Amino acid sequence: MNWALALPEIVLACAGMVLLVAGVLARANAFMLACTGSLGAFLAVGLLVFTTGVGHAYSDLFVVDAYSRFAQVLILVAGALGILLAMDWTRQEHLRRFEFPLLMLFSIVGMMLMVSAASLMSLYIGVELMSLPIYVLAAFARENVRSAEAGLKYFVLGSLASGLLLYGISLVYGFAGTTEFSTVSVALSDPANLSPGLVVGVVFVLAGLAFKVSAVPFHMWTPDVYEGAPTPVTAFMGTAPKVAAMSLLVRVMDGPFGHLIGQWQLLVTVVAVASMLLGALAAIGQRNIKRLMAYSSIGHMGYALIGLAAGTSQGVRGVMIYLVTYVFMNAGTFAVILGMRRDGRAVEGIADLAGLGRTDPTRALWLAIFMFSMAGIPPFAGFWGKYFIFAAAVQSGLWALAVIGVLTSVIGAFYYIRIIKLMYFDEAATAFDAMPPSLSFAAAATGLFTGLFFMFPAPIVAAAEAAARALMG
Repeated sequence: MNWALALPEIVLACAGMVLLVAGVLARANAFMLACTGSLGAFLAVGLLVFTTGVGHAYSDLFVVDAYSRFAQVLILVAGALGILLAMDWTRQEHLRRFEFPLLMLFSIVGMMLMVSAASLMSLYIGVELMSLPIYVLAAFARENVRSAEAGLKYFVLGSLASGLLLYGISLVYGFAGTTEFSTVSVALSDPANLSPGLVVGVVFVLAGLAFKVSAVPFHMWTPDVYEGAPTPVTAFMGTAPKVAAMSLLVRVMDGPFGHLIGQWQLLVTVVAVASMLLGALAAIGQRNIKRLMAYSSIGHMGYALIGLAAGTSQGVRGVMIYLVTYVFMNAGTFAVILGMRRDGRAVEGIADLAGLGRTDPTRALWLAIFMFSMAGIPPFAGFWGKYFIFAAAVQSGLWALAVIGVLTSVIGAFYYIRIIKLMYFDEAATAFDAMPPSLSFAAAATGLFTGLFFMFPAPIVAAAEAAARALMG
């Protein structure tokens, strides 16, 4: 059975249960114990990811390869950033409950299972283990009506998406006779095994996973949930789950369903174009910065889907590089958003950033770097993420898709650069409160990575290349 391949997931789950018991017993310092314990567990598990072997385990339900390792390390980094961003916010909002970081930890266990899934059943278990803690986190500030509404909306629509996914899995199993990725791939390599019912099943699986990455037309939950959920939860939802869901989507579509690329490539292309267009156009009129980030997230997932539509090793490499740049610039932006407080009260209006370049030049510099990066302006990390995605599309002959991606990037640059204009050219508003050390560290670390990525892209590009080879063969 080779259970040792799943040692990182086992260790992380056990650490979560130990911290859960410790949190109940500690009481007074339970929150900080849970936070530091979770961060330590992420570090230990990250080292384990690199030291465990590769192969299949649990009767081909679970796989460890360079692709899963790449995604798991990125998920752990995103999870650590999510907990770091939450540490001071929970104190300021009087929500220092030790369950908060532990819900993130258990959600990350599900994400790690997702990207190592080698069967449609283990895929579904991983998706549900990821989603259930996030439903709770979205409604964590239960006295806040917006948070309760966000949690309820996400739960109801997430349950619908889970139903679509499970129905698609049942159709695939019914027509292919198996749920294991390797066996499904072999079965679909024979054109005689193709049937309309199987193609419909693939479409339902794609729809269920598209919900998790908030791609159009399964995006309807994103703006309201992003705005209503506690801001650290929004930051977490916008990074780690997107990495896990997109990585799983690429593994499923390029793996067992790779032989059906002629059936699903056009569908993915349409979803990518719709996501990029909505993300570019709908964000222009937003006044709340969390809603703007929601539409920005939809657009960024559209760009990542270009790499999936390419259906090549270069496309997979582009998706993985894009996810790395996306996690850091998104987490950094939310570090600045979490620091938007006046007299201890959080503010979320884009107009509140007016004059930040004069009242707090360092904070304005970090946010400017993130905005330029999200707009895809060189030499920042976001430019290189888009470069590898568009290059993969061109190499696959998807010229129209690449051109649409460039045009929507130009449109989207408007609302990113508008924020920079507000910070440096508008009249200064009342200064924000000083940023807590944890937020300052997160903003500085992610800002340096985003701004200096062009100086050290080789290790990440090489790791993404190895991940793509492991997936595509």
